[in-house]
Amino acid sequence: MTAAYNPSRRDMLRAAGAVAVTALPVGPALAQGAVPFSAGTEPPKTEVPAQACDSHIHIFSTRFPASPHWKGQPVVDSDVAAYRLFQARIGTSRTVVVTPSTYGIDNRATLDGVAQLGASARAVVVVDLDVTEAALKDMAARGAVGIRVNFVTPQSWGATTAERLETMARKVQPLGWHVQVYMTGDQIADHAEVLARLPTPLVIDHLARLLPGQGLNHRAVPVVRKLLDGGRTWMKLSGAYLNTRSGPPAYADATEVATLFARAAPERMVWGSDWPHRGETHMPDDAGLFDLLAEWAPNEAARRRILVDNPATLYGFGQP
Repeated sequence: MTAAYNPSRRDMLRAAGAVAVTALPVGPALAQGAVPFSAGTEPPKTEVPAQACDSHIHIFSTRFPASPHWKGQPVVDSDVAAYRLFQARIGTSRTVVVTPSTYGIDNRATLDGVAQLGASARAVVVVDLDVTEAALKDMAARGAVGIRVNFVTPQSWGATTAERLETMARKVQPLGWHVQVYMTGDQIADHAEVLARLPTPLVIDHLARLLPGQGLNHRAVPVVRKLLDGGRTWMKLSGAYLNTRSGPPAYADATEVATLFARAAPERMVWGSDWPHRGETHMPDDAGLFDLLAEWAPNEAARRRILVDNPATLYGFGQP
């Protein structure tokens, strides 16, 4: 279940990687080990294997304005230079950059970020129904391996529908891409049949965004379990702070959910930080978020699978 390989992508990513290595910015406003848009300064307590992947981040740059439809927070520079500080603190080296709602279908910030990060990065982009085959192939050559379909945040075209989801999946299926969905637990339960019949691999964002307080009792849990059992659905172990009432540092309610999913299909779990945590008033401690994985997947071999092997398969890392 690997991402499609475009013959021109290898050379382009290698060339980008050759110019992407830059000095980490250090200023008096940042304490040693500090990362913008992140609390704490200590590294994780859990060992981080070589080639560990952070499978969900967003890149924002004031060089690229927000979409006209966007009514939320303004764009600030949470860019590659800032993210390299995150990598230096946490110890991950591979990255998946996801186009956020802020940019609508403008993927320039995401693809620019991937170009700077080089061959260690991939992109998940957002496109409209009128996207051309040529545009998709161009993005594939620049590191894109999937699309994100957002049911949660208002988009420039209005509410996302099941019909739109299926149409977009059919558009990208020939490229070997996956479809990543950002849906609440209720939306997942309501669209169970549609999700099960998509022609592409399916990736579910942020622990399925189960309603805090319901956790394992949410009606989406058996739906997600059935999708995972089907062998073509992946889960992002990310966003514990989005799915909690109990809160940090243990996020006990989100931990129950994450542990269930990680045990159900360890071969199709990936971990993501969700940096720079847009919309959060109090920034989470990213080392603490990383250490949660040791609670969710206590076995070291399982964690290596989640951090290294699974992302390599899903996102095509290590392809020639």
